[in-house]
Amino acid sequence: IKDMAILSTGEKIENLKFRKQLEDKLKREQRKLSKRFLVAKKSNKNLSESKNYQKQRIKVAKIHEKIMNMRTDFLNKLSMDIIKNHDIICIEDLNTKGLLHNHKLAKSIADVSWASFINKLEYKAKWYGKEIIKVDRLYPSSQICSVCGYKDGKKTLDIREWTCPICHTHHDRDINASKNILAEGLRIRQAV
Repeated sequence: IKDMAILSTGEKIENLKFRKQLEDKLKREQRKLSKRFLVAKKSNKNLSESKNYQKQRIKVAKIHEKIMNMRTDFLNKLSMDIIKNHDIICIEDLNTKGLLHNHKLAKSIADVSWASFINKLEYKAKWYGKEIIKVDRLYPSSQICSVCGYKDGKKTLDIREWTCPICHTHHDRDINASKNILAEGLRIRQAV
């Protein structure tokens, strides 16, 4: 998961991977916490009485808090930037809970926190009188050519670029999908 969001203008907003930035430090401190846990259990101490365990637990909690604060700050700034610069925002209604079942990608998907980002977009849109349109998750946004409308069919995740066999336009999969989501969102808006 390389990008946090892709706009229909072609702008890609990089995923900063906050957990990965502090992962080594977090692992080191969690290992220390585990050792302090074992020492406390060997000496038959209650964990609440073991001062070294409690100090280390607080260190680990502070790292988790720092990761959370970095992510929240980034999401607030990004959502505010999008809300200020756009009157209508069309987004794909992602099934993030379903995506988390993929054990290879679950950690990365959780780190991106799309659900939190969408929540921030929604409440800020209400504050500023902007409109958010959600496109159904089953809409084949990456399968349709955004230029001629030809539906090319399902593609595996490793195919990042493709060329339309009808109009011969070369597409970046994500940018093409974002253009299709915008077009579908505007179509939904007009239909209502």
